[in-house]
Amino acid sequence: MVYNTETLGDIINKDTDGDGILDWEESLWGTSPMERETTPGILDSVAIEELKAQKAEEAELNGELESLDTENLTQTDRFSRELFSTISALSQNGSVDQVVIDELSTSLAEQIKNSPVQKIFLLSDLKIIQDDNFQSIKNYDDTLNIIHQKHPAERTVMDVLQDFAADEENVDTAVLSELDPINAQVRGIIGDMVEMNVPQSLAVLHLDIVNGLQRLSENIDNIKFFDTDVIVALGAISQYEANTDLLAEATINLTDAINQKLSN
Repeated sequence: MVYNTETLGDIINKDTDGDGILDWEESLWGTSPMERETTPGILDSVAIEELKAQKAEEAELNGELESLDTENLTQTDRFSRELFSTISALSQNGSVDQVVIDELSTSLAEQIKNSPVQKIFLLSDLKIIQDDNFQSIKNYDDTLNIIHQKHPAERTVMDVLQDFAADEENVDTAVLSELDPINAQVRGIIGDMVEMNVPQSLAVLHLDIVNGLQRLSENIDNIKFFDTDVIVALGAISQYEANTDLLAEATINLTDAINQKLSN
């Protein structure tokens, strides 16, 4: 994992003020990673040791650490809490090495790449008809063309993402609002495809496209969380191209099947 020119290892091991306390740990205790003495006259190392002792005493008096409400945490919040608690625990016994850093990097990468699908359509959601003759296939094909014309695309998600990240140093989250009309278009197509009559022989291929569009719609929604839940947003961005390829493949499969039936 690389953030600009820094790897996760660089970030974890950074000690900007050289006081022996890593920057990420200083942020946990409220001290400045830029100064050895956040409070003049008191070394940060001393202040942090006093805070640790205070926390330990409070935990002992209460019988257990105060439980934290995680109900409203974002996915990024949860990962950050897990990351910092893991590093904090490991750093106490000197176990933060390159292997650990690599494992943490892999864990973050997996969370980004494998965001779960929120909704999956089933065959039972479609209006499947038993009639598979030439006319029913022709009607089906005509309806798909009407749906396509009904929802013309003015901008694409990739157009917006190019404006969002013009270069690797800067992003403009304001442009992400331009994803709303694109997603409204995608949802409109999904709704129309679920409501139309589908010949039984084409139902599975039709369903593949509906679910492909649903994955893209969820990606578009999640990209907009960049400011509030960056892991979800990065997951959506990383999945978008692969999901677009899957949708293109599903579209080709359905088009081939329709053409074959109409040519018989």
